[in-house]
This record gives sequence, C-alpha cells and structure tokens, in this order.
Amino acid sequence: MADQDADKTQDPTPHRRQQAREQGQVARSQDLGSAALLLAGLSALLMLGEPLIGTMGALAQRCLGETPAPADVDSALAQFNDLVWLVAPPLLPVLAAMLVVSIGVNVAQVGLLFLPEKLAPDLSRIDPLKGFSRMFSLTGVARLGFGFVKVVLVAAVAYAVLSGHRDAVLGLSGLGLPEIAVYLVDCLLWTGIKIAAALLFLALLDYGFQWWRQEQDLRMTLQEIREEMRNLQGDPQIISRRRQVQRQLVMNRLKTAVPKADVVITNPTELAIAIEYDLETMAAPVVVAKGAGVLAQRIRRLALENGIPIVEKKPLAQALYKDVELNHPIPNKMYAAVAEVLAYVYQLKGKTAPEARNAER
Repeated sequence: MADQDADKTQDPTPHRRQQAREQGQVARSQDLGSAALLLAGLSALLMLGEPLIGTMGALAQRCLGETPAPADVDSALAQFNDLVWLVAPPLLPVLAAMLVVSIGVNVAQVGLLFLPEKLAPDLSRIDPLKGFSRMFSLTGVARLGFGFVKVVLVAAVAYAVLSGHRDAVLGLSGLGLPEIAVYLVDCLLWTGIKIAAALLFLALLDYGFQWWRQEQDLRMTLQEIREEMRNLQGDPQIISRRRQVQRQLVMNRLKTAVPKADVVITNPTELAIAIEYDLETMAAPVVVAKGAGVLAQRIRRLALENGIPIVEKKPLAQALYKDVELNHPIPNKMYAAVAEVLAYVYQLKGKTAPEARNAER
C-alpha cells in the first residue's frame, strides 16, 4: 500500500475530481460547521438577544408569581400556544442568523452537492468489524487526539476569561438581583464567544487537514492517467494511427485536386485556396482545395511543382477560407474579386479570359 501511494505522483485530473465529488468524496470538516454555528448563535444572542432575554425574564416572573392553572389538556394547549406566540418573535431572528450561517458554511466547504444515493441504507456502516477498524485506524487516533486538544483548549480559554472576572464576581454580593443577572449573562456570552472563536480556529485547521488529505487520496499514478485517457478518448495508439490515416487521405486528395486548379490564392503563407474553373462544365469557380498552416504549405508546394500560378490576395484568401466549403462554388459576392484573379492568370498564360471567350460566342 505504501508503494502504491509512493507511485501517486500526478495531480488528479478534472475527471477524477468530478468522479470523487459524485461519490461524495469531498473535503469537509464537521467541526467547522459546529463551531461556526456556535459562534453565530452566541453572537446573535449578544446582538439580538436582549428582547429574548427580557421576554424569558418576564415569562419566568409570570410563571413563578401566578397561581398554577388546572392540569388539563385544554389549559396545557392554551399555555403552549401563548408561550409560542410570546417567544417566537424575539427568537426567530436568532434562529434565522444561525440557519444562514449553517447553510453558508456547508456550501462554502462542498458547494451545492445533492447525493440521493447517500440516503439509502448502508449495512457496512453497522458492521462491527469495520466499526472497530475505523475506531483504531490512523484517522480514528487522529480524531481522538483532536478531541483531546479541543477539550484542553476550551478549558484553557474558559479559565483565562473567567479568571479575569474573578474580582468582579466577588463584588457581585453588593448588587441587586437584576444587576447580577445582567452581568452573569454578559460574562457567560462573551466567554462562550471566545471559546467558539477558539474552536473555529481549530476547525479551520481541521478543514485544511481534510483538504490536504483529500488531495493526497485523489493523486494518481501515470498508469491511472493513461487508463483514464484510454477510457475517455480511446487507445492513444489507435487515435494516433487514425489521425495518421486521415492526414494521408488529405495529402492524397491534395495531390489529385491541386494539379487541376487554375490558381492558388494565398494569405501569403498561412492560408492557401486552390480554385478551378471550367467554362464548359462549371457555372462558377469552385474551391477544390484549401488549408492552413502545414496544409497551406503543401498546397503551395504542389502548385509550384505543377506550374499552377500563386496569387497573394490576403482579404480574398481569408474570405474564401472562412466562407466557402470544399468543392463548393464561390458565392456571388466574391465573383468580381475571383474573376479579377482569373483574368490575371489567363493573361499570364496568354489565354482569353472566360468573360471574353463567352462574348465571342
């Protein structure tokens, strides 16, 4: 296993990442969501919780000061409805803030990911042997050590914060009950926020570790990359052979088509378009060969070998290469430009231009 991991020297391909994501293998820290939710809840209580605390205090005062109601179903339901309508308005903003943070943290970690197959029962999760193997694996030991660090950190932060309030707590005996309650609530909230911030810091470290481990698990060997390319694109040797055959067919076609052309229009070296025009059989000049780059060089070479005139017309060459398909006649909008080139070629060869020949008839 160690040798196999040592061979995984290549970064994962996009296809490998997508496959892992579809299987639910993503970098995710459960502690990050919990710590962010705790910090959001305590912060929301600190900023938005004053109405809630006042409501709960008034409710406690009312319940302790009133005569107990009859213990029947109707009275219990009525009291429950009153309690819901009383507590819901100040509680909903706090819950809404926690919901938004919870969704945001999870989406930030894994994005929008819907895996309905994960809802199906998995009997392997209740297998005792696999359960013990997970508990005593390297991951289980790491989680245990991380949990111990969290306990120590929570205790250290709580002690450091509360020890700073020791003198103030000892002086609470001279205050009234409302002042004591306000001070204790404020102290506990700030202590909880600082503990949650410390846990969030640890959770971010845990997420970084999970991301690093995910990257290591997804790394691939050269053989795996070759197999993936073969599965997605086919055997590289077959693809190379197919491309070679295609190139050979194109070259053979050029050897047949270019010698029949009347002129080759170039751009000047990047593009080459061979045009044939037979007044007896064609209604308009036809593009018999065209190419760019290497093909353009091949067309020019064949034209020189067969004595075909080469005319440099950059705008015309670009238009012909872009707008005219192979073995198709040129469109009407290019008649004038192509006729000018053909007239020049016929003049070079000492022949009568097609238009003049047609007029003589």
